[in-house]
Amino acid sequence: MMRSLLYVLSTLAVIGLGYWAYVENYKTQRALSEVGKLQREIGQMREELTVLRAEWAYLNRPDRLLDLAELNFDRLGLLPLAPEQFGRVEQIAYPSEELPLLPVTGAIDVTGEMHP
Repeated sequence: MMRSLLYVLSTLAVIGLGYWAYVENYKTQRALSEVGKLQREIGQMREELTVLRAEWAYLNRPDRLLDLAELNFDRLGLLPLAPEQFGRVEQIAYPSEELPLLPVTGAIDVTGEMHP
């Protein structure tokens, strides 16, 4: 009697473990399939990103932008950058007096005249 109970319990344990292995196998197969699909999507998105970067570089060529600025000058008024458009360090207006160490509770005017 004890021996047959042991055989039945062993058989039930083997069947239970077999069912568990079967379920885990299919979960693993599903997970591997999903990983493969995600890797393909990542590859496609990387290719798209490469194409978009190349297109961005092509559209932002300096000669093309200069031509566009010239074509649309009447509407936009864009001028090419020139060194004369930038100021010199001597032209920056600094505050002439020390700022107070009190906490600032309102706006402080720190602009000044620019001397050529």
